Amino acid sequence: MTVRYGARPPEGQRNREVEATSAQIWSTAVTAVWETDLEVIREVLPPPLEPSEPRARIRFATVNMGTGIPVFGAGWFGVRARHGTQEGEYALFMPMTTEQATVGGRETYGEPKKIGAVAIDVDGDEIHAHMERMGFPLAEVRGTLGAPIDIAARDKTDFYFKLSPSPDGKGFDTEPALVHVYRHEEARDGRAIDGTLVLHDSPIDPIADIPLGALVSLEFAHVTTSQHGEVVERVPADWLLPFVHQRYDDLSVLGKKD
Repeated sequence: MTVRYGARPPEGQRNREVEATSAQIWSTAVTAVWETDLEVIREVLPPPLEPSEPRARIRFATVNMGTGIPVFGAGWFGVRARHGTQEGEYALFMPMTTEQATVGGRETYGEPKKIGAVAIDVDGDEIHAHMERMGFPLAEVRGTLGAPIDIAARDKTDFYFKLSPSPDGKGFDTEPALVHVYRHEEARDGRAIDGTLVLHDSPIDPIADIPLGALVSLEFAHVTTSQHGEVVERVPADWLLPFVHQRYDDLSVLGKKD
């Protein structure tokens, strides 16, 4: 009898999260980029990150890992940022529909993943992408698929903070790490979307606080991403403590009364 909770031999001690995100896995994605307020971006960035340009991005995706695991929904919402001379993006919210998709990215890279609902519905050329969480609708795109477009491959950097809250409820038990995740993204079957993006208000996931200005792009595509990450520096706890609510839900807001 094999006790499956027992210690595994070296060949069984694999980080399958890193392996999975290094493989070529295609997802169906709806992506919107828009102009926003640079000062609002400044308010949501923990040090040492700084604003880059006044743009925000949201992605709705459905992912097929090709391993027998059912297709799951994945979302991404964040803003442009800079760490020193390194340009990139800082994610504020990453809803995932499964526990497996949520836990791996949070523990490996420090991604701000939470269980939520993300879906893309296509009916002919009509498309509806939407996400919600804890009973609150958060964002949706409605529109019509247009002519095919070429979407160039790109290399990008995402910034995350990997942290461990202290068991005594006071701060962190280790110094937080600033993680750079380097991603290479390719797309196929790209089509422009003639439609609208709406951000809904939620007391728990307040993505609507990022002003929605002019749309820069609104696109549908099949996308594949490979990635690897590294810890680039340690960050003083005092820099991160004011921003912990970005990662962990403050349910007390649900009990507030006007």
